Amino acid sequence: MDVDNGPSEGPVTGGIDIEQSLLQQFSCMGTTDKEELVQQLQKLLGSHLNYTTAAFFLDMNNWNLQAAICSYLDIESTNQLPSMALVSNPLANETESIEPNVGFQKTWHICNNGTETWPAGCYAQCSDGNKMGGNKVPVPCLQPGEGMHLSVNMMGPSLPGTYQSKWRLCTPKGAYFGDPMWAIVTVVEEGTIALTQQLSHFNELGAPPPSIPAHNPFVSQRSHLENNQDTVPPDGTDSSMW
Repeated sequence: MDVDNGPSEGPVTGGIDIEQSLLQQFSCMGTTDKEELVQQLQKLLGSHLNYTTAAFFLDMNNWNLQAAICSYLDIESTNQLPSMALVSNPLANETESIEPNVGFQKTWHICNNGTETWPAGCYAQCSDGNKMGGNKVPVPCLQPGEGMHLSVNMMGPSLPGTYQSKWRLCTPKGAYFGDPMWAIVTVVEEGTIALTQQLSHFNELGAPPPSIPAHNPFVSQRSHLENNQDTVPPDGTDSSMW
């Protein structure tokens, strides 16, 4: 299972000594640029910390790097993230065709494959790619072994092309957990789908009719039946002369 904020080898291993080391590192930083602060927090806490989680802790602490580091160490380093498994989902290279600015719904079947009930306040959000108009979706507190169908209402982009949207489950504090979920669509020119359906219908109409043996009106009914049965008169004469 892909977990962005799980334990990993890096600067954060827990303990007061590490906090003091981190405080010494950021004490020389005087930047107020938010992008730079996010990068510094990721650098200090380890590459496992994704951008959204880093921005969340900084924003929660008024973009104070020291306070954000302390909050992370106090909260995330002592709590185990929930577990989620994707039960069914199209492969990343499978796409569906839609027309521009057409709404559609993407659904994934997920389950809690851990040993703890999910905390209240979890939600799903787009973590990478094109949101395609999708908003955050609240997720119920699934018990261990329990599953659900998670649906997101989306809108096809206005320009033709192939678009992908990566979605993740988040804890109430913004930490990603569980398997990634993908929505991949191909936007085609308006009217293309209807034209394709019409051409398919025309092909069906133009299919050759099933073969039906035709009856020759110039041959007697008896001769016609005998020819179909591949029989020959006992005297060997031509049946057409009967």
